[in-house]
Amino acid sequence: MTQTSSHRQKIQRRPVHGVLLLDKPLGLSSNQALQKAKWLLRAEKAGHTGTLDPLATGVLPLCFGAATKFSQLQLDADKTYEAVLLLGQKTTTADAEGEVIETRPIPEITPELLQVMTQRFTGPLAQIPPMYSALKKDGKALYEYARKGEEVEREARHITIYKLNMALAQDPRAEVAIKIVVSCSKGTYIRTLGEDIGEALGCGAHLGSLRRIETGGFVAAQCVTLAALEAMSEAERDACLLPPQTLVNDYPVVTLDAENAGRFLSGLRRRGQWGADAPLVQVYGSAPAAFLGTAHIAADELIPQRLLSPIEIQNILQPAQPPPEVFLPVSTAAPLGAGSFQH
Repeated sequence: MTQTSSHRQKIQRRPVHGVLLLDKPLGLSSNQALQKAKWLLRAEKAGHTGTLDPLATGVLPLCFGAATKFSQLQLDADKTYEAVLLLGQKTTTADAEGEVIETRPIPEITPELLQVMTQRFTGPLAQIPPMYSALKKDGKALYEYARKGEEVEREARHITIYKLNMALAQDPRAEVAIKIVVSCSKGTYIRTLGEDIGEALGCGAHLGSLRRIETGGFVAAQCVTLAALEAMSEAERDACLLPPQTLVNDYPVVTLDAENAGRFLSGLRRRGQWGADAPLVQVYGSAPAAFLGTAHIAADELIPQRLLSPIEIQNILQPAQPPPEVFLPVSTAAPLGAGSFQH
């Protein structure tokens, strides 16, 4: 038996509940980063909140335990990216990982021209997803077709670019490069946006780099790296976790007494003066003070949606004590390619 496999057998998984804001490193898929963090925390259940390409870095909220029940809210959240477009060349993947398939001369890029491009690509847009993406067609991911040289028909998706900044940048990989900062709706492919800008300029383009700097109100400055996480004790890693209700902090709060809290947790609607109708509220018990889950309010009824289990609530209120210090090197922390909870 190898040292690594023997070491893994000694790791005891535990209930971990919360949100870890990870600064995903270059070269790892979102799932690989998730599995490494999950291993370091010894967590039983984990999921990420939407994939970042291996080429991309930046904000990747990871959900553990009870927090996975609310990960969809982050999937639907608006996002902000920084990217560098390398002009003059198109690639198979629309980024620097692909092979160059076309080279064209680059026109003079003036501030006035960039302003025209900014206006053209701001607002509602129809975007055709790239072939190199995880979207499914007839049960297969598009990238599976692309790797075989096949191209399949894709429906345009309606997205919104809320804000777009463009400026000339220096990059040794291209004669001319443009840095863009994009605030956009969910489902936006920055690779496709970059390729479309390149086509509009007449010279073609691909992404040289991509970094997500904000998603759903979480910013890069709040994030921890895998290297930093590895160097911490288990107690320090746990201290990096935000509570599950962090994912619903922007919604109204309803607090229930002990009797109503118990009935609510069993899935029963509660009638009362809860305030105006609302599509989503966060619900707490008052004794003890604990996050119970989410609900919506309609016609004075509090209707349960996503609920924590009594065991999850107990684990959050009284976390299990960590065992003696366990060292988990990132390089062997997790088997790559294992499944994740949420794509």
